Amino acid sequence: MKQLLFAGIMAASFSAVADPSPSPAVERVATFEGAMPTGVTVAPNGRIFVNYPQWGDNPAFTVGELKDGKVTAYPSQALNSADPSHAASTLISVQSVVADAANRLWILDTGAPKFAAPIAGGAKLVAVDLATNKVVKTIVLADDVVLPTTYVNDVRFDLRVGKAGVAYITDSSVKGPGGIIVVDLDSGHAIRRLSGHASTMPDKDFVPLIEGKPLMNRPAGGPPSPWLVASDGIAISADGKTLYYCALSSRHLFSVPTALLRDEKVSEADIEKAVRDLGMKGASDGLAEDDKGRVYGGDYEHNSIRRYNAGKWETLVTDPRILWPDTLSVGTDGYLYFTANQLHRQAGFHEGMDERKQPYELLRVKIGAGPVLLK
Repeated sequence: MKQLLFAGIMAASFSAVADPSPSPAVERVATFEGAMPTGVTVAPNGRIFVNYPQWGDNPAFTVGELKDGKVTAYPSQALNSADPSHAASTLISVQSVVADAANRLWILDTGAPKFAAPIAGGAKLVAVDLATNKVVKTIVLADDVVLPTTYVNDVRFDLRVGKAGVAYITDSSVKGPGGIIVVDLDSGHAIRRLSGHASTMPDKDFVPLIEGKPLMNRPAGGPPSPWLVASDGIAISADGKTLYYCALSSRHLFSVPTALLRDEKVSEADIEKAVRDLGMKGASDGLAEDDKGRVYGGDYEHNSIRRYNAGKWETLVTDPRILWPDTLSVGTDGYLYFTANQLHRQAGFHEGMDERKQPYELLRVKIGAGPVLLK
């Protein structure tokens, strides 16, 4: 009871914090029937891609392109036909899609349907050339960075580093250590950073309040238990020097210098000393960044999008349609796009009763800034 009271006090405190300037209008971009989408990305040329992890909705494909209000398998149905015996060459269960500055769509495959242990060769980065719609690179993440408990979640890129750039990936484990996985896009070599550090782990006493109810695992016929998810949201500064990240089960945003993460000569102890707690932002799933140096995060307890600007958090917009803002993406059209997928209404949180109400939505708000494209 004390835990829930504290959560309620903290949740209430965020609802009172708002930007005094007028809120932008929330616009509907698309709706989705059937499987629940999580990720979205808006490519520099305006193409929109979404993904559907294999969590139980049995989507016909795990990555799709939104065209004329409909989503079709991307780049092909064949690639989306999961084959565990060929896990490195088919898509198993995709959690995130991100378009980069070189006209490629990067697909982050967890290789872990229903949060199971990753299938051998299944956890990977796949790059698709948006000019040809063909796979041009696949990086299978090695066992020393993909643990049996790993669930790779979201990714950011800086193509100016090294020969081909670098990727930063969050591990949002629900059973083991969270962390940041740093990948050299030329060699495919990857390292784990901040594995199990307090900043990448869930707050152990965290119980979010959503639609007036504490969110916990509530299986049919079983006792409730805390739902604790590690490092999830990720964003990168406009100059590429700072990485921002947060655990899903937390209200804090953290940052760390990217140069330290990349340098294998830098010890974990020195990286940990450089981690900064940037304050209480609200409870977020995904993060995003813009070219004006601002960071955005969903606030799934308050149907809101929040923004970190000049060292302060402000509420950008609140709307009852923002039912679990999952993934955020900034387009070159000056809009922030985000999925609202009612994740908290899934059956596992409600004693086996699926309380989601279709359709799910892709929404956007005008922010007057563009994406961070580090090339």
